[in-house]
Amino acid sequence: MIEHFLCGDQMISVTKTYFPTMDEYIRQLEKIWQVGWLTNNGPLSRQLAESLKDYLGVPSLELVANGTLALQLSIKALGLQGEVITTPYSYVATTTGILWEGCEPIFVDIEEKTFCINPELIEAAITEKTSAILATHVYGYPCDVVKIQRIADRYNLKIIYDAAHAFGVKLSGESILVYGDCSALSFHATKPFHTAEGGGVVYKDTNLERRISLMKKFGHIGEDDYFDIGINAKMSELHAAMGLCILPKVNDIIAYQKECSSWYDEQLDGATLHRPISPARLEYTYAYYPVIFSSHDVMMRVRQALMDNGIGPRRYFHPSLNTLPYLRVEGNKACPISENVSARVLCLPLYVGLQRQEVEFICNLVLQAIQ
Repeated sequence: MIEHFLCGDQMISVTKTYFPTMDEYIRQLEKIWQVGWLTNNGPLSRQLAESLKDYLGVPSLELVANGTLALQLSIKALGLQGEVITTPYSYVATTTGILWEGCEPIFVDIEEKTFCINPELIEAAITEKTSAILATHVYGYPCDVVKIQRIADRYNLKIIYDAAHAFGVKLSGESILVYGDCSALSFHATKPFHTAEGGGVVYKDTNLERRISLMKKFGHIGEDDYFDIGINAKMSELHAAMGLCILPKVNDIIAYQKECSSWYDEQLDGATLHRPISPARLEYTYAYYPVIFSSHDVMMRVRQALMDNGIGPRRYFHPSLNTLPYLRVEGNKACPISENVSARVLCLPLYVGLQRQEVEFICNLVLQAIQ
């Protein structure tokens, strides 16, 4: 049974953090105080990593401080250079992670059904400078992983998936995280599973285990033995403690958000808007409820009506990343589908504790504003 801590702010926000009870968290904190171990791969971090591997059905997982560092460590550990083909429809960290590691993002437009990168356009963007494909499982809907892998194999490219929204997602009974060379996870406070701040890297090659493990702790083992370049990307025991409280309840969290999504589906059925189309044999985890309106003007009218009534939707994702002002202009083409969807999208509130009558109120406002 899920117990939910309600924040003092009464505004209906697009997401709200799920809190364990204070007693549950304190019981985990007491373990930290007993051993006096706050960071540097302590017992709670090791326990959480093993528990997550079991839950997700993956052979490997390295905990890190956040999802952005999961992307950056993946890029660095794979030794990527030059150009990285990527999606314009994602959170900004997908692009800035590429730039931060000294690579050049090359944008390929998205599919109209899933809003994920269009694999039919990837091959034409490959040059002698291309080293990898970095694609996002948008809202947890998976990319066409089979087609992307075929292209990567043909051109000897690495694949990284931004799986920030794909925790627990399965395709044909198998974790979506096993595809590609690395999958980067976010355990941010707004996700169904969270550690307040945190992330993880799932990888195939056992050689990456050593590299990522070294890189996240300054590249050294012990006090003075240095083996690789590195940064500080470790998850603390305090964050691992939160994760150990949340993980046993994550199935209930997903089930609650699935039910909320069904309320939206029921209320918005027949409205002049559309949503991502789920591929066959997908086990989805309902992290977000995105809707695409018929025009930018309609979206803005809906957004304002919601905000006027104490409801906070989010233009997620906006802007289309190929339009970011600090990008190198030459070499990147327009991405009309991404730019169009980005101009018309809103994510509606979805979280544990959201009530059916609140969803009905939100949907009534949406439908009135559309009309």
